[in-house]
Amino acid sequence: MTHPAVSYFNNSVFCSVRTTKAIEKEQFVPDHALIHILAGHLDVLDADSHNTFPSGDTLFVRRNSLAKFIKTPPANGEPFRAISIFIKKHFLREYFAKNSHGNDIPQHASTNIRIKKVPSTPLMQGFFSSITPYFDSGIVFDTDLMEIKTREAIVILVQVDPSLRQSLIDFSDPGKIDLEEFMCKNFMFNVSLETFAKMTGRSLSTFKRDFEKIFDMSPSRWLKNKRLEHAHYLIKEQHKTPSDVYLEVGFENLSHFSSSFKAAYGYNPSVLFEPHSKVTLNSRQ
Repeated sequence: MTHPAVSYFNNSVFCSVRTTKAIEKEQFVPDHALIHILAGHLDVLDADSHNTFPSGDTLFVRRNSLAKFIKTPPANGEPFRAISIFIKKHFLREYFAKNSHGNDIPQHASTNIRIKKVPSTPLMQGFFSSITPYFDSGIVFDTDLMEIKTREAIVILVQVDPSLRQSLIDFSDPGKIDLEEFMCKNFMFNVSLETFAKMTGRSLSTFKRDFEKIFDMSPSRWLKNKRLEHAHYLIKEQHKTPSDVYLEVGFENLSHFSSSFKAAYGYNPSVLFEPHSKVTLNSRQ
């Protein structure tokens, strides 16, 4: 039996993901995402946390977030399946302009929420159950139905977790933050310099200028060195294989990682994973 790797509907506002193998994908999430796991489990890693969401769970991912998503199918051989709703900023502006409730935002609400499990209530489960048949039958949402379901998602999300309302009505772009702290926590994410610049509240030119003042080298060179240094630690100290770490530290493929590692250290990364090798690292340089 074959399954499509990824199926998108209506400009990715609704997204059904299916795969027969674990997939690790890192990405910048530009819009709020509400993700419901139908089968298998989803691991989400950001700079500060590692969360696992099994089948039946629903999670909220705040816009302008960096994360790695590892999709693992269930043990019974069925594909991983999830439905995602991406709630765009312009839609939220229009929605809350028509549905303002004054100053009823909970005092404990926080815009610092990045990834959060949403309470699994009958209301939330019923909402995704109403969407699943469309994907199973291959029916494409028309614009009217898409907007209705997005509004319904907002209403239910605020009802089951009022603390998220503050995040939903925060339309500001990222402000200028501590560049050194941010980069040292997020270097392993393989995203563009433009994305790093945006997330630190800078234009690309300002980002590059500030970066070189702090690190005394270009962002590209620093990122490569930092990723290789971290890979060296993971292989040598945590006994991970090169094939385990190259994606984890931000490289796109194993061959590029291996050649870059050898150029930096003078030996292949596999040497660090040879516990019984009698050849010293220096002799391989």
